[in-house]
Amino acid sequence: MSINPDLQGRSYPAAEVYDVGREKIREFAQAVKATNPAHFDVEAAKALGHKDLVAPPTFAIIVAQRADAQLVQDPDAGIDFSRVVHADQRFTHHRAIVAGDRLVAELHVDGVRAMGGGAMITTRSEISTVEGEKVATTTSSILVRGEGQ
Repeated sequence: MSINPDLQGRSYPAAEVYDVGREKIREFAQAVKATNPAHFDVEAAKALGHKDLVAPPTFAIIVAQRADAQLVQDPDAGIDFSRVVHADQRFTHHRAIVAGDRLVAELHVDGVRAMGGGAMITTRSEISTVEGEKVATTTSSILVRGEGQ
């Protein structure tokens, strides 16, 4: 199945709420070898002016990938996930992600470009709190390899 070029411009609404917890932040920080005490100690985070533990900047990928799943699972998209290669990921933070945040992400397909038998798809996730406060914007590019590639 080939990638649907009409995906460009499509948006997927914010769906599942992601509750940011202290242990999730601590586990992620350990996994990515982030050592700032504000990721582990509430008082250290408060001393920096935050209301609770601060997530490492790349923590936003957890919420963004949940939004990306809507695109990958859309039968109209034509994406075979076994043929996906992650090409690029960028983060723009509007404010820090902290424990206690309840986050949602709206996904936008900003680009679909044919490449040989496959396609490069660029998406943007707008991550916000359930109250609508902007938290982060992530941009991702994936290469969906064509058959025989």
